[in-house]
Amino acid sequence: MPDSTAVGLHHEEQHHPELLHHFADPQQQRDASSLGMWVFLATEIMFFGGLFCAYLIYRRWYFGDFAAASKSIDMALGATNTAVLICSSLTVVLAVWAAQTARRTLLLASLAITMLLGLTFLGIKGVEYKQKFDEHHVPGASFSFDHEEIPGHPGQYANPAHAQIFFSLYFVMTGLHALHMIIGLGIFLWLFLAAWRGRFTPEYNTPIEIGGLYWHFVDIVWIYLFPLLYLIDRHA
Repeated sequence: MPDSTAVGLHHEEQHHPELLHHFADPQQQRDASSLGMWVFLATEIMFFGGLFCAYLIYRRWYFGDFAAASKSIDMALGATNTAVLICSSLTVVLAVWAAQTARRTLLLASLAITMLLGLTFLGIKGVEYKQKFDEHHVPGASFSFDHEEIPGHPGQYANPAHAQIFFSLYFVMTGLHALHMIIGLGIFLWLFLAAWRGRFTPEYNTPIEIGGLYWHFVDIVWIYLFPLLYLIDRHA
């Protein structure tokens, strides 16, 4: 006579094929996955937090020089990228909802549009970087930032050494953000392929939610980067 507990467990595993053996039920697996992602995001907050602190300290010391350097960055491109990422967050939310409600076509479309918006963001960022290379605003031996007037202070010019600090932080912070965006695109490509194979159901869609959390975090980091880097002393 087979043991009823063993039969029940076997039935549960068959009903939830994505349930890993070391979890008692799908909810426990989902909670563990969510906790793991939140812990990871906490380490990412500390990582970017150090960069933000360094930036704010130097910005307080050399505000005029940072404002002059910020004026050379194309604010329109930065604002466009901000709108692109906000739209991508919307498509991520739609993807999560579609997975939870068994709307496969909407799920695939939302994931594809999210990746397209991510590629658009990287393309625009590439245009910005090319502008900085052409203008010799990349820190290093060829760096040049002479005779740039400090906004609101006629006749006062930015210190090139201090401006180079700004551009160093600009490239480090936006470059690391872009790297996280590339990683996010890899994650969403995997999610798209898995969704194409019909892996996600209303009962199992945890990877979509976890991937969405990561993408929202990357978007939020940019929401902070945009005003800090692009909008210094932009008022008349």
